[in-house]
Amino acid sequence: MAEPVRLRPGAYAVEVRLDLPHLAEAGARKTLRLCLAGLPAAGFPVLSDNMPFAACRAADLRQDGDGVTFAIRCEGRAAPQGTADYRLTPDGFEGRLALRLGGKSMTLTERQTGRWQGDCAPGERPLP
Repeated sequence: MAEPVRLRPGAYAVEVRLDLPHLAEAGARKTLRLCLAGLPAAGFPVLSDNMPFAACRAADLRQDGDGVTFAIRCEGRAAPQGTADYRLTPDGFEGRLALRLGGKSMTLTERQTGRWQGDCAPGERPLP
């Protein structure tokens, strides 16, 4: 196993793009700010709006060098599921989350690109 890459603690500007199958230009885009203490113990969260993944948890988080993978598991029958694959640098990350909606054969892809911006603001709590 390769030595793990450590993310620099602080605030990250994260560009988020949600790709919808068969709709090349219809995906939603936004930029938001995350405060991180390093690699979140529960994996990176799904950041797109109106997604049924808010109550889901990360499982089987693994890091090998600059690569991080984990599964996204939701409770219930026909619940949504997903997988995540990230690449880390000390000052940023790029990730791809493949999100399969429960009871449907549709998979959405959320892409995240985070760049370190500096220290977190006073009172801003980092993701655990």
